[in-house]
Order: sequence, then C-alpha cells, then structure tokens
Amino acid sequence: MIGELYADALAGATAEIEYVDGTRVVLETARWFEPVDGDETLLSRCTSPTLDIGSGPGRLTVALARRGVQSLGIDITPRAVALTRKAGGFAMLRNVFDEVPGSGQWATALLADGNIGIGGHPEVLLRRVRQLVRPGGQVLVELAPPATRSRIDRVRLRRGPHVGDWFGWATVSVSDIQRVAGAGGFPVVDCWTAHGRWMARLS
Repeated sequence: MIGELYADALAGATAEIEYVDGTRVVLETARWFEPVDGDETLLSRCTSPTLDIGSGPGRLTVALARRGVQSLGIDITPRAVALTRKAGGFAMLRNVFDEVPGSGQWATALLADGNIGIGGHPEVLLRRVRQLVRPGGQVLVELAPPATRSRIDRVRLRRGPHVGDWFGWATVSVSDIQRVAGAGGFPVVDCWTAHGRWMARLS
C-alpha cells in the first residue's frame, strides 16, 4: 500500500504524511519533478559513477546524465523508476538494503531531499552506503537546518481514507551529522548551505 499511495502521489493525487500523533503534512511530490534551488551545489560535486538513492521521479539522476556523469537511480516504486527512464535517466527498482549493482565501486552516493531518513536509522543506512561506495568515495546528503531536532518518527502515507503501513523515517540535523556520519563509517564531514537548504559531503 505504501508503494501504491506514493505512486498515486507521483501521478498527481493528493497524499499526506501522517505521524503517530495525528499530525499530517502534504507530501509535496510535485517539487521533485523540476530543478530545485540548491540542486546545482549537489550536482556539481557528483563524480562518475553516482548512485542516486531514493531517486523518485529522477530529477537529479536525469540532470547528472545530461551533464555526462554516469548515474543510476534506485527507488522502491515502479512508477518512480518508469518516470526516471521516460525522462532519459537510468533507474532500477531496488531497495538500498538489497543487492545493488556496482557495490563497492560507486564514486558518489547521493541522499538528497532528506533521504538520509530512509529506514529510520541513519547510522545503519550510512554503514550500508559505506559498502556501496569505493574506497575514497563520498556521500552527499541533504540535512535539516541546525535548529531542527534530530529524531526518528513513525509515519505512514494517507490519501483520503486509504492509509499505508507505518514505517520509520529519520530527521538528521546538520548539527548532528558529524556524530551520525562517524558512526556510519565516514569520519570527514564538510557542510554547506545554499538557498535555505543544508548539505554535507561525507568521506
């Protein structure tokens, strides 16, 4: 059901992220189809080959391909993969914790749009990504602003009366990324901000 609701949202249906306390936030999928201010600061740091984890409809995967950077997007939703391919990018239906092509050979792994939250355990996610990138490789992550509290939430997707299963999602503040990155196997952290977004390069 999670995948179906996400696919519906990518097709234009209104979906919400619902928290266990009842709070609901609109899932703004439309912003993932077009360039977002600040994307360039991530794209310009990507080197071939780049793995875009949780690539969604593929705006970054496609942008990298257009500038000649070998890139692959992975996502758990067939519609997201299809949209990426239709737009001219390479994408596969794959969970980051499953077998991923080129394991141990990626120069860059990209966790944009808060995707460091995937799975609800950022240290575990980064340890997995450590296995995917080659020695000396880097991870580019997008983070919450310094004033934000890092946390792990239980959330689900909702579209009207239709709801998905609960799953974990983490929020990581730029203030905490040094600790989280170190626990995930990346001792070097360089942070920057652009257009109100916060990013970091982990190596």
